[in-house]
Amino acid sequence: MGCTFSGLNALYDSTNVGGDVWINENRFKIVRQLGEGGFAYVYLVKESIPDSSSASAGGLANKVKDPSHLSDDGTYAMKKVLVQNNEQLELVREEIRVSSLFNHRNLLPLIDHAIISVKPTQQGSWNHEAYLLFPVHLDGTLPDNSKAMSAKNEFFSTSDVLQIFRQLCAGLQHMHNLEPPYAHNDVKPGNVLLTRRKGESPLAILMDFGSARPARKQIRSRSEALQLQEWASEHCASPFRAPELWDCPSHADIDERTDIWSLGCTLYAIMYGVSPFEYALGESGGSLQLAIVNAQIKWPAGPKPLYPEALRQFVTWMLQPQATVRPCIDDIIYHVDKLISKFSQ
Repeated sequence: MGCTFSGLNALYDSTNVGGDVWINENRFKIVRQLGEGGFAYVYLVKESIPDSSSASAGGLANKVKDPSHLSDDGTYAMKKVLVQNNEQLELVREEIRVSSLFNHRNLLPLIDHAIISVKPTQQGSWNHEAYLLFPVHLDGTLPDNSKAMSAKNEFFSTSDVLQIFRQLCAGLQHMHNLEPPYAHNDVKPGNVLLTRRKGESPLAILMDFGSARPARKQIRSRSEALQLQEWASEHCASPFRAPELWDCPSHADIDERTDIWSLGCTLYAIMYGVSPFEYALGESGGSLQLAIVNAQIKWPAGPKPLYPEALRQFVTWMLQPQATVRPCIDDIIYHVDKLISKFSQ
């Protein structure tokens, strides 16, 4: 885990705005909080470059293997996770391990990390804090952008929809083509970062690999099926969760096509701002699970002009309740490239 400078974080409240945080031998100043959820907090930080007389002069530049991950102005996103027990500690360690497997421009890279012990709990085990450092994308997530556009009655153009989606496919293809294949397991708009580019479609980055696991599982009993459903209920956002993770048969072969379902839901959300099944949450007597397992998609009346019918058919193709007939990522990329050729200017 590198130098023990990170342990200094435990000596004072290091995440006040203007405070300093150490991640291994590199020091960062807290600029502002970007968000929070559960036991995790995300901050905008700026690297404090040491003077040239220091043995570690150069900071992250001396450590990062891929220079493209370095910030031009020294700013990064830092996630601080408050670890309450050993189970959470193992989850954080697994997220760090899995993140290190991926190297793709459309997958958010983990630049550095540190886990420090804070103090013993009453049970005698150690509490920990984890610090994870990432590139920062200040234009926010897909929902952030959709909300801002909706307020102005704007929608992504067909070309931008396809280009954003194509980038997500590229990142997932990298994961699915590993040996063994990995599933992200929580593909959703909130895990898509966008960076606006003048004269180009936005850059799209898939993030948060806390739920990523080897994709292929053999389910051979009812207890195994229930165990998978319970895991999915904790790790996969319900409006984007594949049918086989809601109601898993006692004999099933689960694979990376769980992500394809979520990808289809996310394409719909790029177009319309919500999952294709969230309408069920607002209906009296409605059931999100029933809407999903029966693939009961409802199409909005807008926007004007309407998205092409071919795009709706593309979404429907991915949202097939039977995973065995659902396309794989290579099939999807082949067809999205054809759609880009047809509809992009």
